Amino acid sequence: MKMRLVLSFVRPGAKPDPTFADAHCAGPGSNLAISYGLQHLGPGPAQQRFTPQRIRGDDEKKSNFIHMPLSLSTLWTDKKKRSLLIQTAVIVALVLFAWTVISNTATNLEKRGIASGIGFLSQPAGFDIVQTLVPWEMSMSHGRVLLIGILNTLLVSVLGIIAATIIGVLMGIARLSDNWLLAKLAATYVEVLRNLPLLLQVYFWYGLTLMWPKVRDSFDIGGVIFVNNRGIELPVPQFQDGAGIVLGALLAAMIGAGLFWHLAGRSAEREERPLPRGLICAGLVIGVPLLAALAQGFPWTWDVPVRKGFNYRGGLSVLPSLVALWFALSTYTACYIAEAVRSGIQSVSRGQHEAALSLGLKPSWTMRLIILPQALRVIVPQLISQYLNLVKNSSLAVAIGYPEIMSVFAGTSLSQTGQAIEIILITMVFYLTVSLTISFFMNIYNRRVALRGEAGQ
Repeated sequence: MKMRLVLSFVRPGAKPDPTFADAHCAGPGSNLAISYGLQHLGPGPAQQRFTPQRIRGDDEKKSNFIHMPLSLSTLWTDKKKRSLLIQTAVIVALVLFAWTVISNTATNLEKRGIASGIGFLSQPAGFDIVQTLVPWEMSMSHGRVLLIGILNTLLVSVLGIIAATIIGVLMGIARLSDNWLLAKLAATYVEVLRNLPLLLQVYFWYGLTLMWPKVRDSFDIGGVIFVNNRGIELPVPQFQDGAGIVLGALLAAMIGAGLFWHLAGRSAEREERPLPRGLICAGLVIGVPLLAALAQGFPWTWDVPVRKGFNYRGGLSVLPSLVALWFALSTYTACYIAEAVRSGIQSVSRGQHEAALSLGLKPSWTMRLIILPQALRVIVPQLISQYLNLVKNSSLAVAIGYPEIMSVFAGTSLSQTGQAIEIILITMVFYLTVSLTISFFMNIYNRRVALRGEAGQ
């Protein structure tokens, strides 16, 4: 008669396999037990069982039975514990890798006599910057260079976001127009520009600005604006006493208009003839500051640019590089925004459009009041990505000499100070902060325009 010894792992309290003896034992501190017994293999009654003597108490120590340590095997076979173990190992490996990199970097910097830290931000820069939004002199510090780079980057980013949004919305609507020519022109615009490298478009627009007239042949607009190959010369206001009151009235009017728009929007659903919110808000923003300016006697004068020698003096000079970068970023990003708008409009049921037409609404009212509000839940998430891309693409300004953060701080300041690690880290933190800020506020707006069932998902 043939027999075989069968061992299996079972949890304490679980019923052992009935095909062999139900004897079992558990190692100390283990949450598993070993069930063992003899199983009949030859002819005769199927699965005949022979119950061996149990190993208990002091007999366990005297036997030749080897107790396997099951704590590690249990940790690996349990899915949750195994996942926790792997994640812990990965985190430890990453920490060790980071510590090794930092340690080696500090050692190498010390061997080469390169000081670390952000003390270089207080050192004088010693170079000029062609366009600044704050006062600048060559004796000022690299910290001031960082501030100027940040402001110039934010300037072109904000201007680009505004222009790209306007162009993108118009092109997205035009692509769905019933006018065949308009739809084809919009489609051509989108397909051509979005398939050309952005850097090539930056060079293209910059080349066009260099073809503008020379200074002595500047294009004159009303005797106050002049366009030439050195930039666009604009008049700027010079504020006097009482200008603060006018600015305060403007700020108060904008806040009041925002509150009125919000409150009037809530009551419009209950009124048969809602108030014209747009006209009232525009009247507040324009009328209140205008009345304050009249009361103060218009407390400002205009500094108009005047040509002296080979250039203009006074006013505000807008660099050709800023104009070229603005045009390139706006037109390129608008292509993707146009596609987002088109997909959002097409996601709205066709029945919404037909119902609006059956009520006698004009096509413009249908698009503005019914279709676009519902399409925003599809458009806004894509807008977030395009806004972030526009801000990061502004770093291409270094190719045409516009003094944004990558050009003046991560370029000129880095080459002068040699603090490559610190400057690159600061630049990375800036872009990360801007991106997270845009995402935060756009996600708040996205939750407001999303359908109620989708907002909680």
